[in-house]
This record gives sequence, structure tokens and C-alpha cells, in this order.
Amino acid sequence: MLYLDGHALPAVWLRDHCGCPECADPRSGQKLFGVTDLPADLAVADSHDDGTTVTVTFAPDGHVSTYARDRLLAPPAPDDRTEDGKEFDLRITEVAWADFQADRTAALDALMLRGFVLLRDVPTADRKVLDVARGFGYVRETNYGTLFEVRVEENPHNLAFTGLAIAPHTDNPYRDPVPTVQLLHCLVNGSTGGDSGLVDGFAAAALLRTEDPAAFSVLAGTPVTFRYADPDTELTASRPLIGLDPRGRIREVRFNNRSARPPRAPHDELVAFYAAYRAFAAILARPAGRLDFRLVPGDCLVFDNTRMLHARTAFTESGARHLQGCYADLDAVASDLAVLRRRAPLDTLADLFAGAGAADYLGEAVTQAVHMIQAATLAEAAGASDALIAAALLHDVGHFTGEVSGADLMAGTDNRHSHTGADWLARWFPPAVTEPVRLHVAAKRYLCAVQPEYLGRLSEASVYTLGVQGGPMSAGEVAEFEAGPHAMAAVALRRWDDEAKDPEALTRDFAHFRPVLERVLRY
Repeated sequence: MLYLDGHALPAVWLRDHCGCPECADPRSGQKLFGVTDLPADLAVADSHDDGTTVTVTFAPDGHVSTYARDRLLAPPAPDDRTEDGKEFDLRITEVAWADFQADRTAALDALMLRGFVLLRDVPTADRKVLDVARGFGYVRETNYGTLFEVRVEENPHNLAFTGLAIAPHTDNPYRDPVPTVQLLHCLVNGSTGGDSGLVDGFAAAALLRTEDPAAFSVLAGTPVTFRYADPDTELTASRPLIGLDPRGRIREVRFNNRSARPPRAPHDELVAFYAAYRAFAAILARPAGRLDFRLVPGDCLVFDNTRMLHARTAFTESGARHLQGCYADLDAVASDLAVLRRRAPLDTLADLFAGAGAADYLGEAVTQAVHMIQAATLAEAAGASDALIAAALLHDVGHFTGEVSGADLMAGTDNRHSHTGADWLARWFPPAVTEPVRLHVAAKRYLCAVQPEYLGRLSEASVYTLGVQGGPMSAGEVAEFEAGPHAMAAVALRRWDDEAKDPEALTRDFAHFRPVLERVLRY
């Protein structure tokens, strides 16, 4: 057991989080062991906490694991799909198509958090809705094909293909699994009527749980069979109208009066079910909970089909009304959003290189950004790992991110930029990146101690900062440094650091190394 800031962390849990090359594939991060491969009597034999990194030695096998401290104490990942309280929220999040193409984050945030988003000015081209879906995930093909047409048909097999009013419902409840994202792209809407409507099923179910807990329990515990059939298809699925996760949170609503079949149960259970069904339907029908709006050509409505019930008013079949729709899935939305959030720090770093990094580099003939890019270029040319190339690229960010600047270092105050930079980067990058950064100043002091001729190769500015940073290491410091797992990586980084000060050298730019940074971002 390890105790960290009052948190008791079991040995088996710690070992299950080990990311060393022996325990996890360095490329994919996937585990290389199963729980039965671990000793049954696994225990924490020793631990060391330096405030940033925690090192644990396990018994009985002596395995050593190193963890970023903040990762051990991180709370569970937030749940992007919540019940959103007990109130209906009728605000529309609108995102222009051009903005969506530039950055999908705001639109996908709205889809996950509020259940829907309305994209404006999407080109009214045939099958464009498929491009929208593929912008964040994968099209879910069904018996309707990859795409379905919502317009009046001569012999419809679905009421959606008529001009009749459609009550609030979720689509395809007869499927297992149900398509979780639906898209409707308006190409033409010249009819009288045909306005669209949305009702938040999560909010309605939460209200039912508050107003009539017994009815809520009935609907969450009674399977309902949904069925759809046409000449080529017969689909059935039996699920409760309100689906819960293992913690009792609302995770799914299936509500479609057109395809629901009467349940079979004893008399008293049927009476209770229909009373609960009516109570839920009455909440869903409350005008205060329904958002009505008219889609115009170029609008594309994207919504969570397990949460939002959609509807439409009747329209004149003589008028032209044509939507194209398709299905996708929320797991792709969540994945795309997570990757976008994960990449956001790279924009911060790009701004840093273009902004503060363009300043002079502590008395050298190149800018700070050019110096770091040259170091990464040398690392890449040497065939270094992605992690070490990233460390070379980012090794001096501490000059900009700490309370004491590089100018203070040149004025005689050690700004500890190696530690400041490593701590700042540890929010996004693993120890294979941050620890060589943390040690690159120590590596200069180490080389000066073990290779006296090394000092003669340092630039004038680097010799000056060596004195501010503590000078050559003592024998004890050398031994301690050499025992560290990242010592040799830091030494390699140090040598590139020393060479990366040539104003005549041809170098890459930050954009060239961005894919490297993406590959080593911490998941």
C-alpha cells in the first residue's frame, strides 16, 4: 500500500498502472501482462516521492515503477454525457460550417454535453451530410443505406416519408445497438409546416425520477420490445424506455410509439407500466420542454439519438421538403473530442515558439526558438526516439513558463528552468520526455565533472550559466546522477543543446516536429 496525500493506493492498482517498457508497449501503451501474471502477494517494498515523480519498488519481485505524481492523484475522467440537472434547456448551439471545419471542438462539446448542435451554412450538395459525419467519425450503415432521404414517397414504409406530423421519438429503438448520433441536413424546405422539434429525454427522465420515483423505477426496469419490418427487413430489440448505467445514471432513452409493442406481464405489472408510460409521455409532451425551429437549406442538425427525441409538424405534401440524413456513433464523437483536447497544448507550444521563443537566447547568436529547433533537428538526425526528439525540442521552455526568466539567469539568479519546464510539460507528456528536460542542466554539470575537456567546448554564455547553476558536480552528485534511469538520455540531449547555436545552420520549423509531439502526448 502506498499513501499519497491521504490517498491509499493498493500495490496491485499501482502495478496495473506501470508504463515501463517491460509492462506496456512503448508504441501503443497497451499492457504486456495480465493480472494473473502479477505476484499474488504483491506489496510496496519502498517508495520515493520527489513532489513530481513517485518511484515505487515492489515486493517480492523487485520491480521498479515510476509514475507522474499528478497522474496517480488524478480524479476519474469526467463524464461528458450527464443528466443536465432537472431542467429543460432550450438554447441552440449554432456553429458555422466554416468554423466547424477549422475547429470541431465547440460543436462536439455541445453534442456531448447538451445533446445536439446545429451547423449552419453547410453546402446544399447531394450527400454532403456524409462529409459532415465523416468529419468527426464514421457513418453507420443500416437497412436504409449509408444515407436516407427524408421526403414524401409514393408508397412509404415509414411515416417519416410522409407529410404527417411526427411525435417526439428516438430513431431505430428496434436495433441493438441503436445508432447513437443522427444527422439531418436540409437541402430544400419550401413547404408549409414541417418545422422541427427537440425534447431532451435525459431532462424528462430526470424530472420523472424527481416527480414520480416509482414510475421511474418501473420504466427503468421493464423491457419493451420495439419492432420494425418491411419487405426486406425485420428488426427487434427489447430494452427499457429509460436505460441506466451501473451507478444508476440515465444513459439512454428509447421512446418511439410507432414501433413499441405492448409488453407481456402479469396484470398488476401491466397496469403499473402503462401508468408510468403515461407519466413519462406527459412530461415529454410539456410545451415548456420542447424546442421548435425551422430548418432552412444549409442547416444540418446533429443530435444524440439516445438522448434527444426529435419531432416535426405536419407539412403540405405539395411543397418541396427534402432532408438527407445518416447515422453515426457517439464513441467516435468522444474519441475525436478527446484527441482534439489532447492536441490543444500543441497550439500553446506553437504560440510559445512564435512568441516568447522569438526573443534572444541568453547571449547566443540564435533565438531561443531556433536553438530548441536546432537541438531537435540534431536529435532527429541522430536517429533518436520520438520522446527524446520531443525533449530536445522542448528542453528550454522553462525560460518562459516559470516565475524567474532567462534574463534573471543571465543576471545571476538560477531560474531552475530545467525543473520548471519539466513540471509544466508533465501535464501533457510522459517521463521519457520530461525527465531528460529536467536533467539537461544537471547533465552539463555532470559532463564538466567527468570530462574536463568538455568545459572548453562550452560557449561563453554557457560557461557563465554553469557557475550560476552550481558548477561541476561533486563525486557524490556524479554517482547519484549516473544511477538515474534518464541520465544517458539527458547527456545526449545536453550534447545537442551545446551544438544548437549555429546561426548558419539549416533547421526545420516547429510544424515539422508537431507530428512527433502528437505521437508522444500522454494519453
